[in-house]
Amino acid sequence: MQVSDFDYNLPQSLIAQKPVEPRDSSKLMVIDRQNNRITHTVFRQIGDWLEAGDVLVLNDTRVIPARVLAHKAKTGGKAEILLLKSLTQTVWEALIGGRNIHVGDQLMVDQSLLMATVKEIREGSMRIIEFNEPIMPHLTTIGTVPLPPYIHTQPSDQERYQTIYNRSEGSVAAPTAGLHFTEDLLTHLVREKGIRLAYCTLHIGLDTFQPVKVDKIQDHHMHSEFATLSSVDANLINQAKLRGNRVIAVGTTSARTLETAAILSAGGNPAHPQAPTESCAWRPVTAFEQETNLFIYPGYHWRVVDGIITNFHLPKSTLLMMIASFAGYDTTMNAYEEAKRNDYRFFSFGDSSFIY
Repeated sequence: MQVSDFDYNLPQSLIAQKPVEPRDSSKLMVIDRQNNRITHTVFRQIGDWLEAGDVLVLNDTRVIPARVLAHKAKTGGKAEILLLKSLTQTVWEALIGGRNIHVGDQLMVDQSLLMATVKEIREGSMRIIEFNEPIMPHLTTIGTVPLPPYIHTQPSDQERYQTIYNRSEGSVAAPTAGLHFTEDLLTHLVREKGIRLAYCTLHIGLDTFQPVKVDKIQDHHMHSEFATLSSVDANLINQAKLRGNRVIAVGTTSARTLETAAILSAGGNPAHPQAPTESCAWRPVTAFEQETNLFIYPGYHWRVVDGIITNFHLPKSTLLMMIASFAGYDTTMNAYEEAKRNDYRFFSFGDSSFIY
């Protein structure tokens, strides 16, 4: 398929600039992919479509204050560092904003004694940089949470760009499908509906910011992101499948983690996710802790995920391609047109959908 197949027109007025309050008052589009049926409701009613014993898999990553202002040591010229991935305590993969920044250049972090040296130039504005000391302990004072470029105003409460269940620092963007959950809603789902919760971690990185630049989607190279699934959570998920209950990924990041775990359990490679030849309807997941560059697009054989809770994604994005793989291309694109007709709010602070 062509990347252009996943393009669509979106009025600027439908791009959410701030979150709704309370979190669970956002709109929810429920998409029955088998019967091609759409229902409109609000997120706090998500339990109406869940059954006792179903497992919600939540990505517990926390967004770090990864945007750091700096200046060039030699000239004083402005620079900006967007931390992407920690390679060691002092060495980071980062996007660097500024003119004429070369290997060996030193960037002084504003309002601190920290200094970063450019060690390697990679694609576009990506660089490998090394700090004179570990930067993580300083980020709460010198850094800010990076919001997507289509959001023009910082929320008054920085925690509004975090899920309520975050606990593992490392992302440069929020797993936005989880932003709709409140403590009361999760408590209701567990105690009143009999829903079980499992957790995974996927630290969101470069592909959140990088556009797809190829024409054919199979030519796109996914950058790797660190993910982990514990043995306790893997067992909880596998037991649900054996009981005949559903495993529902809260967000595309949870879906990637689960499918990576299923591919690894069969001895496969997430970079080359061939459809399994075995006759079983699902593939057990295994605990793991490693990078994944799994790219899911139409034609992919889903191994474990039975449902996805997700926001509405950017045109021509890998996230939209994943949803089209799960729901079907026509169902997905028709749902997006339906969302526009019903004034759904799009992207990170926007409304939600549940596809099953």
